[in-house]
Amino acid sequence: MSQAALPATPIPHPATVPLARAADAFVMQGDALYLDCAAQAPQLRSVHAAGMAALEAVARPWQRVSPTPPEQRETLRALLSQLFDGEADGVALVPSAAFGLATAANSLPLEAGDAVLVLDGQFPSNLLCWQRRCADTGAHLRGVSRESGQDWTDAVLAAVADEPRLRIASLPQVRWDDGAVLDLDRISAALRERDVALVLDLSQSLGVVAPDIGRWQPDFAASVGYKWLLGARGLACLWAAPRWREGGRPIEHHWIAHDSGPDWRFAVHSPAPFAAGARRFDTGGLDDPIRLAMAIAGLGQVLAWEPPNIAAALGERTGALHDALDAAGLSAWTSRGHAPHLMALEPPSAIVAAADAALRGAGIHCTCRHGRLRIAPHLQVATGDMARVADALSRFA
Repeated sequence: MSQAALPATPIPHPATVPLARAADAFVMQGDALYLDCAAQAPQLRSVHAAGMAALEAVARPWQRVSPTPPEQRETLRALLSQLFDGEADGVALVPSAAFGLATAANSLPLEAGDAVLVLDGQFPSNLLCWQRRCADTGAHLRGVSRESGQDWTDAVLAAVADEPRLRIASLPQVRWDDGAVLDLDRISAALRERDVALVLDLSQSLGVVAPDIGRWQPDFAASVGYKWLLGARGLACLWAAPRWREGGRPIEHHWIAHDSGPDWRFAVHSPAPFAAGARRFDTGGLDDPIRLAMAIAGLGQVLAWEPPNIAAALGERTGALHDALDAAGLSAWTSRGHAPHLMALEPPSAIVAAADAALRGAGIHCTCRHGRLRIAPHLQVATGDMARVADALSRFA
């Protein structure tokens, strides 16, 4: 058969695996124990297959493949909306959480003398855009630090009460470095009393710990797609509250985010209106069927397992690690005030590098940063596997 006559390769509908067989859903990891989903998700077989099928399809760009990128975008948008408020119009597709958070910073009003609240040590994607916005407007950043014995929630509430010109709080649900969880029920209530805008970075929680959009009423919420949503790099999401779906200011102007009419014309003196809802924030490059196919497959599996079930299962794994560390005499390295899926070990500073080397020598992969060994398993890891961490570190007890 000649190349020109080859049939189009369809992008398959993602298959899902039951939670009881979750490990079978992932590409096999051999003897490696991968505990770094907070940096990059282990890949699902369905995501790998969807990406390869799409790669084959785009090798023949003259052939029309179904679903088309516009159809894929709307499928993905509808799936993502199930993690927020159920409204597809509220979801924009962006290349990164940083892009989404910068969009929020560009849209929210801020004036000289106003304050923006962030956490000390917050991930830079949720810091750098606010530094720039404050520099441009004459506003200032209020960094929140914890005092001895204080948790992050109480520290935030104290800062909110202490800052008279607070206009925006931009916070994570789960911290990236140690898995600490903020009580957004209490924080959001305090912010609403002061009419302070809330922006959320959900990159380390969305897909496991569900956001309560109705209760928290954030203005914007962003997340990457390649961590707990099990998708591909280069494709993230931004949720926008209803008022910003009509009044927000995009930082990029691309044809995807505008309604050009049936003839796809962009007149010089008649600007094309924005597409409906949060689509005004959609970025360029969203006609890549490979990333879209991978994101749809990953999210389809997350929704099939259901985030509360994922959280419970991952909580069993981090709980098993706590038990193993306790038995090894290393309980002082941990605290239990963390999310079910993300925690950190804090060895004495003099042995952090040696402890990291011991884990790597045992085929255990995690992130070592700022004196912490961050542990973030997904369901490719069996509960019993977590004892390997304690075994590798037992000589330090």
